[in-house]
Amino acid sequence: MSDKTPKTDKDAWADRQWSQADFDRAQSPEALPGAVRDVFPRTRGPQKAPTKVPVSIRLSADVVAHFKAGGPGWQRRIDETLKKVIAEQ
Repeated sequence: MSDKTPKTDKDAWADRQWSQADFDRAQSPEALPGAVRDVFPRTRGPQKAPTKVPVSIRLSADVVAHFKAGGPGWQRRIDETLKKVIAEQ
């Protein structure tokens, strides 16, 4: 049985595609009041000179679990650990 729930105005807004006129009217985040800007998280833009190379690597489940147990930043911690091993050689 399929869901026959009618779409709401909110659903219609989410499905709407932006037109060129929408993009032309859009303003930069700096144009928003400070109180509104403070609600949104700051995100990094694209790197000017990437310092890391994306790779795919297969690791033991226990190794991944160990680093993930430390919370966010687990990939950075793996990178730091590997750098220490290189420096010791």
